[in-house]
Amino acid sequence: MELYHARFDVTTRHGLDPASDEARRAVGLVQDNVTWKGCGPKECDNNPFFAGELEPCINGQVGAVGAYFGQDVRKIIERLLSEQLSDGGWNCEAVNGSIRSSFNTTICVLEALLEYELHFGSNPELTEARLRGQDYLLERHLFRRKSSGEAIEQDRQGGAVWSRFAFPTWWHYDVLRGLEYLRRARVTPDKRIDEAIDLVISRRNGDGYWQMEVQYPGQMPVEINEGENLPSRWNTLRALRVLDWYSARR
Repeated sequence: MELYHARFDVTTRHGLDPASDEARRAVGLVQDNVTWKGCGPKECDNNPFFAGELEPCINGQVGAVGAYFGQDVRKIIERLLSEQLSDGGWNCEAVNGSIRSSFNTTICVLEALLEYELHFGSNPELTEARLRGQDYLLERHLFRRKSSGEAIEQDRQGGAVWSRFAFPTWWHYDVLRGLEYLRRARVTPDKRIDEAIDLVISRRNGDGYWQMEVQYPGQMPVEINEGENLPSRWNTLRALRVLDWYSARR
């Protein structure tokens, strides 16, 4: 299942026309043949891929790619809206009693809600939920604890360092991914993202590129990176887009 997440992560972020013959053929194969058997909870074994499963971080990724390719993911979106926590974000551990949101889960859900709005239109409930989730990130300056203002150096789940940029990101949050969402959502930059922008600028190397600073485990159908700690065309493109958006909106 990770293979499909990786493939769609690449195609949706880098402009594959969802109406193209290639896209329609690929999505049709997934729609007709892929289920969650062996990849999710047993009760979801017979779910088609675009029906999703139970975890909001997974359903966020499925909802985002499904919306981009014009699939009916309304049930996923409705489920995600019902799972928003009181602080504005989402957490896969809420089912186990967690009342605090997770950056990892929240960014996955925000991308799904935004993609759905862009392709199918919005409604007050969806927009309100997305803006609350967006504020969850902004109130924390994209990488700080709201309670203390302390920088979050490392993710407690999986050990990811949010100042190191990966692509594909899979389910992991990092500062560049948070900024990418804000850019696509056409948020007007304010002082709450200044530090995050400074971080992106600081990661540029002397040749003008951004590196693939971390490569998360996962099966890729076609390898798109040269390797960890080497210049990355994908991270460079993403970083330049973010910096252009920031400069234009100031």
